[in-house]
Amino acid sequence: MTPTNSPKKIIRIVGGGPAGMLAAIELSKTHEVHLYEQGKTLGRKFLVAGKGGFNLSNQHKGFELIKKYNPSSFFTPILEKFDTSKTRNFLKDLDIPTFVGSSGRIFPKPGIKPIAVLNAFKDRLIAQGVRFHFEHKFVDFTNEQIVFQTPKEKIVTSFDCCIFALGGASWSVTGSKGDWRAIFESKGIRTKPFIPSNCGVHVQGFTSQLIEDFEGSPLKNIAIRCRDTIVKGEAVLTPHGFEGNAIYPMAALLGKELETHGKTSIFIDFKPFNTPAELLKKIGNTTKPKNYGYLFKLSKVQLALLKNFTDKTTYTTPALFVKKIKNLEIPVTHLRPLEEAISCTGGISLDELTKELALKKIPNIYIAGEMFDWDTITGGYLLQGCFATAYSVAQAILKN
Repeated sequence: MTPTNSPKKIIRIVGGGPAGMLAAIELSKTHEVHLYEQGKTLGRKFLVAGKGGFNLSNQHKGFELIKKYNPSSFFTPILEKFDTSKTRNFLKDLDIPTFVGSSGRIFPKPGIKPIAVLNAFKDRLIAQGVRFHFEHKFVDFTNEQIVFQTPKEKIVTSFDCCIFALGGASWSVTGSKGDWRAIFESKGIRTKPFIPSNCGVHVQGFTSQLIEDFEGSPLKNIAIRCRDTIVKGEAVLTPHGFEGNAIYPMAALLGKELETHGKTSIFIDFKPFNTPAELLKKIGNTTKPKNYGYLFKLSKVQLALLKNFTDKTTYTTPALFVKKIKNLEIPVTHLRPLEEAISCTGGISLDELTKELALKKIPNIYIAGEMFDWDTITGGYLLQGCFATAYSVAQAILKN
């Protein structure tokens, strides 16, 4: 906390999403805070996220939480300051009680809708005297001033400290377009291109018949591997390839593989809870391909995929077919576009930031939320990361 005899700082926060709002709540307890948003209201990403099940965080703590983030070493001190327990306590203080779902995700108590959560944030901001500035589009900055374009005029404002929480480049409907990169690059702040993460993939080799027969069909209880990364869960067959919770965590890795090598593949294990030896025991002298579904408990869509990506000899030879059940290679050509991605990697390069998330070249400017190059999976971790970075930045400003 800032000592009582310390003068109030003028802090300007650019971006009215979850990270910007949390930082404003923490800092407005002792400082004059101005919150700028290019749209007409705060927290649009809250409302969009809420349409798919409003998970605010996850129950994991310690190493189990930290390892969900990449790079985990960079995120370790950030999450140690503000872990999932502190997120729940913060929400409780806003009169938003939470509960842990069966999947480990943290949700508002039943009956509390996303708009109610957003209003709780707004009410606290108002109560603590945060000044809102809507329809202020960020267009430039120096180490002492920020320039905004409003519908009527260009405005130049000075600050003691500034926090940028402008988001990444996914979900542009919420205002996150990533067009701020060019402004930072012009100041000598190195950034990386945005790459879709937590998104679907395009694959090579689907026949039109396969799509016609099985579009929208789920592949349940599978494991998907790329290099040394394995994700268990479910995937859904689409006209372009796959979507689903077993695919989304792979997206960033697949994107890097494509960028580096120009090609990559996923390997599907349709029976991750069975060893090859256990499956081989099911084979008898009279085993025929028509019995595969019953014998190995494979669904119609699983059988269709295996047949689609397996030559005739392999498919009709049970021992060879078992190897494909455990390791079916499917080429990936590219990721679904940023516009569809749940999140993205890229943004401000980590080597441009201090451990306190200040710009090394302009230390009174801080970065929070999805603006810098980090990644995590779905399941509450994205919001947790935004909350934790905002809290870390706020604490750094309060100490200085």
